[in-house]
Amino acid sequence: MKIVTWNVNSLKVRLPQVINWLVAHQPDILCLQETKLQDEFFPAAEIAALGYQSVYTGQKMFNGVALLSKQNGADVVTAIPNLDDSQKRIIAATYEDVRVVCVYVPNGESIESDKYQYKLMWLDALNQWLSKELEQYPRLALLGDFNIAPEDRDVHDPDLWRGQVLCSESERNAFQELLKLGFVDSFRLFDQPDKSYTWWDYRMLAFRRNRGLRIDHIMLSNELASICKSCMIDKEPRKLERPSDHTPVIVEIAQDLEQARSCN
Repeated sequence: MKIVTWNVNSLKVRLPQVINWLVAHQPDILCLQETKLQDEFFPAAEIAALGYQSVYTGQKMFNGVALLSKQNGADVVTAIPNLDDSQKRIIAATYEDVRVVCVYVPNGESIESDKYQYKLMWLDALNQWLSKELEQYPRLALLGDFNIAPEDRDVHDPDLWRGQVLCSESERNAFQELLKLGFVDSFRLFDQPDKSYTWWDYRMLAFRRNRGLRIDHIMLSNELASICKSCMIDKEPRKLERPSDHTPVIVEIAQDLEQARSCN
């Protein structure tokens, strides 16, 4: 099973790129963030023409998440239960025996901002909900734009970013608390190139200079991590005209442990 996360930073703008990427790579599931579309404007017909089903939740101009899949998802959830929040930041569905949770974690703006406190509150609510989800779904993939660079090696200039939003101690602690639930950062299961990032600012030639951060993640439950075949960042979409400032992250999961071992 090939599962992908991609913050497209406006699906309306990036739809041709998403369609081309789907055709070329044929993932089983593509998780999108920042679709920035109200549900009535979601391009479900265009995506269905490619053989993909869509479940989504969105709002005008901001946020929005979606799951595009080759098979229908079951038990769809579009909000964190018991969290009073109108922002469209989470969607989950089950595909065969794999639970997929797609998140767009709040940015936080700055550590002095109320939005930073909202981010930490949101992450805590996510943690509490996922602890129950893991009990029900031992094969769970949590993926999306977390707006957190977990370690200094995930930042092009750690000294510049130290203590700033996306890299602050409280955010990194919240990320570690998610891992402690029983998740693994799939990207770090494998040898990876140095200076591997998923987001680059549009300004200051950041992509050309590789001044980026790794803030888009695929976290796998221990059961899925044991059969993970690969995880990689695809930088090619970031090279296109009018790209998203993020690029896809791809994970491949075997059917069982025997198949996973045969691929290593």
